[in-house]
Amino acid sequence: MDVKPSLMAPKTILDDQVLDQALRPRTFDEYIGQEKIKANLDIMIGAAQKRNEPIEHLLFHGPSGLGKTTLAYLVAKELNANIKITSGTALEKAGDVGSILTGLSDGDVLFIDEVHRLNHNVEEVIYPAMENFKLDIVIGKGNSAKTLQIDLPRFTLIAATTKISLLSAPFRSRFGVSFRLDFYTPGEIEKIIKRSAELLNVTITPEALNVLALASRSTPRVANRLLKRIRDFAQVHSGSEITGTLASQALSMLEIDDKGLEDTDRKILKTIIDKFDGGPVGLKTIAAAISEEEATVEEVYEPYLMQLGLLARTSKGRVVTPFGYEHLKVIPPRNTLL
Repeated sequence: MDVKPSLMAPKTILDDQVLDQALRPRTFDEYIGQEKIKANLDIMIGAAQKRNEPIEHLLFHGPSGLGKTTLAYLVAKELNANIKITSGTALEKAGDVGSILTGLSDGDVLFIDEVHRLNHNVEEVIYPAMENFKLDIVIGKGNSAKTLQIDLPRFTLIAATTKISLLSAPFRSRFGVSFRLDFYTPGEIEKIIKRSAELLNVTITPEALNVLALASRSTPRVANRLLKRIRDFAQVHSGSEITGTLASQALSMLEIDDKGLEDTDRKILKTIIDKFDGGPVGLKTIAAAISEEEATVEEVYEPYLMQLGLLARTSKGRVVTPFGYEHLKVIPPRNTLL
C-alpha cells in the first residue's frame, strides 16, 4: 500500500528550507505566541546583561515545528552573541565536542538540536563543560591513562529536543531552565500566516486565514508550508488574492480536510475501524497495515489525532474515539470502549 509523503512530516525540501529561513522572526516582537516563555527569557537576558554574565543553559522541548530553533536564534541575537549550531547526530565522539567547545569565545551560544540523540559518552564530556567550563580529555589507555583539563570560555548551551524523556536525569539537571513549547491557538496561527503572507507578497482574505489556521495542526511550520503550497495554487489558477474558497479548493487537492487531517491521518483511523473494529490495536499492527514506520505513526500522526480527541491510547492499544467516528461520518459500534 502506497503512502503519500506528508506535508506535516519534519523533513523539508531545500526550497522550503530557504523560505523557512526567510519567514523566521528576527526579533521577539515578531515572534508570535509562547508569551510566558518570551517573558521569562526577557527577564533572564536582561539580568544576565546587567551582571555582564552569560545566560544560564537553556533546554527547549516540545513537538516538532513549534519554534525551538527560532527561539535559540533570538536569544543569541538579544545577547549580541555569536551562535554555533550543531545537532545530536553530528556529535558522535568526545573529540567532536572538544573541537567545538574549544572554538567558542566568551559569551558565545552553542545550540544543539535534537539533543536526545547524543550518545552517553558525549554527554559525560559535556557535563563538566556545562557546570565548571572545563573540558576533561583522557590521554592514553589503561593504567597509563592521564586526564588533561582545559579551561573553556563561559558559553551558553541551548538544547532543543522533541523527546525530553530520552535525556538522562544528570544531563537535564545541568540546564538552568527548561521550557516546554505548547501548540498554538487558531488566533496565533492566523497572525503567523498573515505575517508570512506579507513577507511573501501574497494577499489573503480573513476567511482564508481562518481556513488555513484550522488546517495547520496548531503548528507554525505546517501553517507556513500550507501557505506556500496554496500560494502556488493561487498563482496558477487565479493569479490574485487567496480567498476562503480558493484555500478550501487547494486543501482539497492536497487531501487535507478542515481539521488539518491528511490522507495518512484518515487512513490510520479508517484502518483501525475497518480492519480492527475500532480497536484496541497495537502500534506495530497499525504501522504494518498502512505500510508506514512505527516511529512515523507514533511521532508524526498520533499526537495530533490524540490532541483532537479522535484517537486514544489504552492499556490494550489504540482506539478510535466517538469523535473519530463522527469526523469520518461513520456510525460507531455499540460495544465501543470509549
